[in-house]
Amino acid sequence: MIKIFIICLFFNSYCYSQYKVRIEVNVPPATINDSIFIAGSFNNWEPGNLGYYLVPENNKWVFEKKDLQKGIYEYKFTRGTWDKVETAGNGDDVQNRLLDLSSDTTLQFSIESWKDNFIQKARPNTASDNVHILDTSFHMKKLDRNRRIWIYLPPGYKNGIKRYPVIYMHDGQNLFDMASSAYGEWGVDEIIDSLAAKGKAASIVIGIENGPRRMNEYNPYYFERAGEGEGDAYIDFIMNDLKPFVDKHYKTLPSKENTFIAGSSMGGLISYYAALKHPSVFGRAGVFSPSFWIAPPILSLTDSLASRSGGMYFFYIGKLEGNDMIKNMNKVAEQLGKSSKALIYTVIDPDGRHNEEAWRKWFVEFYLWVTSNGLNHIIK
Repeated sequence: MIKIFIICLFFNSYCYSQYKVRIEVNVPPATINDSIFIAGSFNNWEPGNLGYYLVPENNKWVFEKKDLQKGIYEYKFTRGTWDKVETAGNGDDVQNRLLDLSSDTTLQFSIESWKDNFIQKARPNTASDNVHILDTSFHMKKLDRNRRIWIYLPPGYKNGIKRYPVIYMHDGQNLFDMASSAYGEWGVDEIIDSLAAKGKAASIVIGIENGPRRMNEYNPYYFERAGEGEGDAYIDFIMNDLKPFVDKHYKTLPSKENTFIAGSSMGGLISYYAALKHPSVFGRAGVFSPSFWIAPPILSLTDSLASRSGGMYFFYIGKLEGNDMIKNMNKVAEQLGKSSKALIYTVIDPDGRHNEEAWRKWFVEFYLWVTSNGLNHIIK
């Protein structure tokens, strides 16, 4: 097997210098007595993490951290939950704030308003005609809970006899429809529709919605802020409950070469874990902005299991997600590349952020690569 390892790096080394950050915030008068938090790439975007609580001081709210490493960070302010995140004065979402830290820094901000101050406008339905709800309450046996499942069927599926690869994806409510998404959608349906119209390969996509225990289901390991990991039970659900159902009722190509798994952030972590641990089921993986920092054992697991891994792994990270995220992903990708026969494509986007816009952009590259066996799209 040909092994191809591409890493698009835009800087040569990581700096571990630590600096002091002080952030002073003015908040709207009506919320002056509320609890204010900062959530970002430095704490896995936890909106109410008590370690990132702002302290009132002289009519302002202040956050200080004395040991933040040099790097680029994204963040927002909340009042403890994402339905109470900061907004513009008219209620519109605001883009993540950026901190490019290279020295001791003091920043000052004014928050215009909060999301819960506004009646939320209904988001438009953007799912194509090829997207349907497969089931509103598909049972997850080992986890004893139900989950809504989305399905995308490619153009021409209904009247044809052709069979298709299947991509299993997490955070299903963010894949196809703006109306169900929290912060924008990937546009997976429009992307594949457009590529199929140009003669590219088509696929079935299964979107598994997340639930209130997302941090547990997408993590195979214990994490002190969330508790025991449920990743093995979640992957067992995909392999032994969902996949057999899909293969029985739809025109699929069930082999490992035609079974892909993909996701972002925590979904990137569990996608990589599934492909690494079950290479006979998942032959190709899309690992977008993986939260490897939350699962330190993933590196030693890679070391122990990589030798039996083949298939294809697409790794994406945005430079604006921060040095730690990049470092952690590269460690895993390099370890996998050193010890396995897998085809590996690793990219760092110099302008990339940790959001659906970035994942939508790079889903196209991932999709073209894995559906063309990698060779035509990499060798240039």
